[in-house]
Parts: sequence; structure tokens; C-alpha cells
Amino acid sequence: MPRLSDSHRAWIDEAVRKVEADSQRSADTHLHVVPLPAPGSATGGGVDLYLKDESVHPTGSLKHRLARSLFLYSLVNGWLHEGSTVVEASSGSTAVSEAYFARLIGLPFVAVMTTSTSREKVELIEWYDGRCHFVDTAGEVYDAARALAEETGGHYMDQFTYAERATDWRGNNNIAESIFGQLAQERHPVPSWIVVSAGTGGTAATIGRFLHYRRHPTKLLVADPEGSVFYDGWALGDATVTGPGSRIEGIGRPRFEPSFIPGVVDDMVQVPDAASIATMRWISERLGRPAGPSTGTNVWAALGVIGRMVAAGEEGGVVTLLCDSGERYRSTYYDDAWVSSLGIDLAPYAAALADYERTGVLVDPRA
Repeated sequence: MPRLSDSHRAWIDEAVRKVEADSQRSADTHLHVVPLPAPGSATGGGVDLYLKDESVHPTGSLKHRLARSLFLYSLVNGWLHEGSTVVEASSGSTAVSEAYFARLIGLPFVAVMTTSTSREKVELIEWYDGRCHFVDTAGEVYDAARALAEETGGHYMDQFTYAERATDWRGNNNIAESIFGQLAQERHPVPSWIVVSAGTGGTAATIGRFLHYRRHPTKLLVADPEGSVFYDGWALGDATVTGPGSRIEGIGRPRFEPSFIPGVVDDMVQVPDAASIATMRWISERLGRPAGPSTGTNVWAALGVIGRMVAAGEEGGVVTLLCDSGERYRSTYYDDAWVSSLGIDLAPYAAALADYERTGVLVDPRA
């Protein structure tokens, strides 16, 4: 291996300083209490729902945390150097955040993504001076990203491999430590459940490891959209399963990603696309601003957990994530014609959520 030159070391040191300085300029994300209809009410019932708002990061999504960690991990490993082209396989939000950090340290960036990625995300990547390279299916992004990195002499970030190891799961202001710090003065300072969805699996790995490390009784539920293989792979104990992939942008995968760690997961549920989109719209109305579709997946699964807790007479807190803003999906998941073109019927789930508003009991239309 070539010796690490003084100039390369100096460049790495300065790049790390810039990324860390950016972190110091950023405040933590908010933890909102979501009022619920009785009997599971945050203003009188026994169960409280909290929404960790990751949309307020500088690049507008949960993936800002991941991108920062991936850049720091790559820098301290000496994988990036002055002039490196950074390449990533992404469904959009990670690429937006990585484009931000690449520009911050002065490196060119290329995102490999499917042609179905929302126009709004593409425009954000380009706004941060990134370039988009499109492929037809989610299964093609890995090889295409690897090939582009080789062609340019650059570095493939490979979020799907490194997400679970780039973040310090023991603390260091990770998302799990932040959640527990913000809950300290609540009536249920240790939540009963944390509910997340998985794209790389890195967030689930960080939270699950933190729960085990700190010996919290909190359980971790992972919500998986239809078409994704995480649920089947977890249930079957088979990491070789493959599938078509997810229609909920940013989560779910056509293969069992290396960063998905099944041993940290207490339970999983499959969420229909219609439920994700209908709940995205429902929670947006309650918040007074639009949330993205993966937030709908998370909230639908969280409401299911709350329903079970209420039925069992249990009290406690349930925490889930607002992953990104719905502004990125105005031309897709908020467009009725676009949703209809996918053959997705929101009506049964919209009706179930309307009934939930009146009764406080959520009935799954599949039941």
C-alpha cells in the first residue's frame, strides 16, 4: 500500500474539520407529541405517540445523519482524497444529503438511482452540484454505482453495506441517544416501542444496538413496505431472499442488505402501500405540513402497536420517525392521478383512518 502522504493527511484533516463544524452548527431535531383520538390519547389516555422530526436537518431528511457518518467513516479510513468523485446508489434522500457533504468538502458527486425517483429529489441533488445517473430498476443501482466509481477513479460510498457500521451505536449524539434524552421529562421516559422502517437498515441497527447496550426494555419494531424483502428474510432467517423492491421511496429493498441486522429487531410488520400513502396524508393533516411516504409507513405501524397496547390495558410511549418532508413528493405520492396509475386504492385505508378519528380504534381493512 502507498504511504499516506503529508498533503493527503492534511486534506483529510481539513475535510473532517469541515464536516464536524457543520454538525456543530446544526441543532438537534424535534420530538413532537402527536395527539391521538381516545382511547389512545396523548392528552388523557395511557399511550403517547412521539414523532422524531428528521425533516428539519439541513438537507431535509433522516439521511443527513447517515450521510455525515458515511463521509466521516470514508475520510478517517483514507478512502477519499482531494479530487475524488463520490458515487452512491440511492433512491434519493441519501443522495441529496451526500451531495451536500460532497460540495461542503469540494468533491464531485454522482448519484445512481432509478428513473422513478421523484423529480423534486433530482432537482435537490443537482442544486447541491451533484449529477444523477439513472437506471431502470432498483436492482441495477449497485453494479452501476460500482462501475462509475471505477471509471472515474473515485469512491463508491455503498450506504447499503456501511450504514450499520459508520454510526457509533453506543452514543455520540446518535438518533437513539437523542430520543432518550428528549424523553427524559416525559411521563414515560423509557418508551415501550420504537418503530422505524428500513432502507439500508442502518437506523434500525443503531437504535437496536443502543437499546441492548443501555439495557433498556424498549422493543424495536421495523415496518417494511410491500415488495421489500426485509420482512421475509427476517421471518425466514434467510438473507438470500430477493424481490421486486418497494414502491415507497427511500425504504424497502429488492435484496436483504448487509446493513440490515436482524438480531436487533424484536418484531416486524408488512405495511401495504395504500396504508403508507393514506397515513402519510392523514398525519400531514394532523401536523399541518406534508410528510413523506416512509413516514406514513412508520405511523401506520405505530398506530397498530398503540392499538394492541390499548386493547391489553398497557400504558407507555411509542416513538417513530418523520423521515422527510412531503414537499419532495408533490408530483408523486400527493398526486391522485399518479397514485391511481400504480393501481393503488387509498379509499379503504383513508376510511379506516377516518373511523379511527371518530372511535379511537384502528381497524385494518385486511382484517
